Amino acid sequence: MKRWKKATAAALAVLLSFSVFTGCGNDKETDETLTLTNVSYDPTRELYEAYNKVFKEHYKEETGKDIEIVQSHGGSGGQARSVIEGSDADVVTLALAHDITLIEKAGLIEPGWIDEFKGNSAPYTSTIVFLVRKGNEKGIKDWDDLIKDGVNVITPDPKSSGGACWNFLAAWEYASEKYGSEQETKDFVAALYKNVSVMDSGARGATTTFVENGQGDVLIAWENEAITTVEEYPDEYEIITPSISILAEPSVAIVDENADKDGTKEAAKDYLEYLYSEEAQRIIGEHGYRPSDTEILQEFSDKFDLNINLCTIDDFGGWDAAYETFFQDGGIFDEIYEN
Repeated sequence: MKRWKKATAAALAVLLSFSVFTGCGNDKETDETLTLTNVSYDPTRELYEAYNKVFKEHYKEETGKDIEIVQSHGGSGGQARSVIEGSDADVVTLALAHDITLIEKAGLIEPGWIDEFKGNSAPYTSTIVFLVRKGNEKGIKDWDDLIKDGVNVITPDPKSSGGACWNFLAAWEYASEKYGSEQETKDFVAALYKNVSVMDSGARGATTTFVENGQGDVLIAWENEAITTVEEYPDEYEIITPSISILAEPSVAIVDENADKDGTKEAAKDYLEYLYSEEAQRIIGEHGYRPSDTEILQEFSDKFDLNINLCTIDDFGGWDAAYETFFQDGGIFDEIYEN
C-alpha cells in the first residue's frame, strides 16, 4: 500500500494514541514503559516510523526499559500552534526554526534550544525541487517556467506549512538574483502564485493532491517527498532541480515544560541526540533527507544533487526577520497573494 493511502490511517492511529493517554495523569512513565510524544511536520511520517523502531532498541539496551513513541504529523505551523494550545509534546521535530521559536516564546521551551544539539539542532537538512510527470510535457526546467501561461502549480500554504515557507523563499531568491529590484521580485512571485491552483495546509497534502489526485503540472516539493515519489512510481514522475534553491534546516527541540512535567526529559534528550548516530543518519539518508554527518551524506551522493546552488535562511536575515517580512499577517505573502 502506498504511503499516501496510509496517511489517513496513520492520523487516526495518532488520535487514538492521544486518547489512550488522556486522563492517565501527567507522568507518562509506568513501572515498565515510558511514553514519548513526538510532534512533527507532515512528510516525516515514514522517517520516524523507521527511526522509532531502532531508537526503542537502543533505549532498551541503554536503560533496560521499554519506551513507546507517539507520533503526530501535520503542517509545521499548525503543529507548533497545537503544542502552544496544549498538545502534550515531549519533543518537536518541525520544518523550520521559527515554529519552535514560537513555542519558546509561549514559555514551553527554554531559550538557547537551537544550540542544544549539533548543527543548529538540525540533524538532517533538505532542499526544494520540482516534481513533474514523466516526459515533462510543459518543459519545466527552472522557476521562470512556473509563471508561464497554462502551467498549473501545486504548493502548500505558507500560513500553515513550513515547507511552503521554504518554497516561497527559494522562489524569492531566484527572482531577486535575476531581477535585482524588490518590485520586480514581488511581481515574479505574485505571477507564480497566480498559477497555483491548490494550496493545501501541509506538504504531504500537496503531494497527495499532485500524485494521488492527479492535479497540477508541477509540484514544488521537499526533496525527500520528490525522491520517494519517484522511487515508488519510477515510470510516472521525474525530479527537476532548479538553478537556485534553499538549504532547508528542519529543527528539533525538547518541549521542556512538558518533558519536566511528564518525567521524560532524559528520554527526550536521548531521542533527539540519537538522531545524530551513524545508524540514524543512514536511516535519514534512506528516507530522502540529507544527513548532517558529511561523511554519511557522501554515501548517498547518488541520491542527492550535492552541487545544487543553495541560498540559506541567513540570506534573509534569519528566521525571525524572514517570517516578519514575508509571512506574518500583512507581510509580503499576503500582499502579493491578495492582490
